[in-house]
This record gives sequence, C-alpha cells and structure tokens, in this order.
Amino acid sequence: MEEQLSELRAFMGKEKAEQKTRIIAITSGKGGVGKSNIAVNMAIAYAGLGKRVILIDGDMGMANCNVLLNIVPQYNLMHVVNHQKKMSEIILETEFGIKFIAGANGFSKLANLPVEELDGFAREFSSLSNADIIIIDTGAGIANNVLQFIAAADEVYIVTTPEPTAITDAYGIIKIITTELVNQELNLKLLVNRVHSADEGKRISDRIVNIVGQFLNYKVDYIGFIYDDPVVQSSVIRQKPFMVVNPTSKPAVCLKHIVGRIEKTDMSADSGVSNFLQKFVGGRKKH
Repeated sequence: MEEQLSELRAFMGKEKAEQKTRIIAITSGKGGVGKSNIAVNMAIAYAGLGKRVILIDGDMGMANCNVLLNIVPQYNLMHVVNHQKKMSEIILETEFGIKFIAGANGFSKLANLPVEELDGFAREFSSLSNADIIIIDTGAGIANNVLQFIAAADEVYIVTTPEPTAITDAYGIIKIITTELVNQELNLKLLVNRVHSADEGKRISDRIVNIVGQFLNYKVDYIGFIYDDPVVQSSVIRQKPFMVVNPTSKPAVCLKHIVGRIEKTDMSADSGVSNFLQKFVGGRKKH
C-alpha cells in the first residue's frame, strides 16, 4: 500500500504543470448561509478577469451548483471515480464563461478509494491543471471528504452570516478543522454573508476571529463581506447568478472586491493541482 502511494505521489510530481493553479475551497459550518451561491458567483467574477475557471460541486449529498446555473448534468465526478467517463467528458461549458464539474450523492466514496483506484482518478484530475482557478464548493459540515478538500486546498473560505447559529457553527467548523488537521498548513479565511453594513460584517468577523484566537490559539483572517440584497434571492429563483443578473448590485460589487483581494495575495510554493492531489491523498490518512 505504501509503495503504491509513493508511486502515485511520484507520478503527480512529474505531471506538475508549469503554470500555477489557485485552488479554493468554499465551506461552512451549516447549510443555508449562501455557500454555493458564493462559490458560483465567485467563479463568474474570476472569469470576468479573464481567468480560466473550473467550478467543482464537491457536495456529496446536497449538490446544487447546477441548479443555480440552470444546468442538468448528465455525468458527474462519480462517473470518473467509477471509470465510466474521463474527466474531459464530464466537464461542462457554461454560458457564464466558466467550466463546471457536477457532484453527486455518494461522492464520499472518493474518501475511501484504494490507492490503485486513486491512481487513475489522480491522472484524470491532473488534466485540470490548465485552469487558472479551481473553486470547490464543499458540503456543509464535517464529512470526511469535506475535510480532505479543506486539507488539500490552497485557500479555504468559511462562509457565515450574522445569525447566532451561523456564528456558532462557523466557530465549530474552525475548531474541528484546526483539531483534525493539526499537522496541515491551513489558510483559513472568514467571509461574512448577508450583512446590512460594512460595520456589521467587521463586527461579526472580529467576534469569531477573537474567539478563535483566544480558545484555539489560531489566527483566521477576514477576507470581506457580502451585502444582503433582494437581487440574490431573485437570481436564485431565476436560476441565473447575481453576477450576471445585476453585475453592479451590492453583492456583486462586494464579491468583485473580495476576488481582487484574493488576487493580491501570492500563491504558496505548493499551490497547484499536483500538490492538491498529494495533500488530498495524504490528508486521508489523518482522519
């Protein structure tokens, strides 16, 4: 088993592309905080900068990015895991300038694949290394595959809202992440959704950052906020992202600012698809 794992890592190291791919995981402690909506619209905001973007729905039980994009996918990642399709055959072009890979129920199987099957999956996943940005919408909560994505991503954005339950759950997911992935180099950032003012966003973030620092001895950065606005709900009903419905709306402008901040941060030396896969495989052994 260890020999196979070493061979897999060696393969991924050889396949390392010259270009750097920034891999972002969007997660949350609870559902209903707008995580998937942010993932979809962040992908579109990045495409607006001329980036080659792939959005992956990594939610194994409540995959819904396709609903927000008004897409009915015929194939998903499980078809790749089960050797029924190649990665190139399941990637969907969208009208929004991004590519999309659908998730599916049962996606947790990926967390338990034997190494020989992971070898094939890694070879397929490596084909995504021509993207500039890969955004993974994880499931909410602490399923094994969620922790694997978090351990492997270059940056992790934890979405919360001003609701007391969302704040509590945001702290809870940070506690679990920092406890379960204690040996991992994590890059966690906080994003506060559905605020009514910049002050509210800062106040909520300060509360979480301070509690995390005090009780977990861990530093979480604040990346920004997104305004609560009727355009978001109306865009969901229309199944058309708010970045497209109204690109000058408050939520759209906020998200553009957040993407701008992300782009100003340098990528770490171990960014990219090959290193993502190495950390994904290695992270499995820790939980």
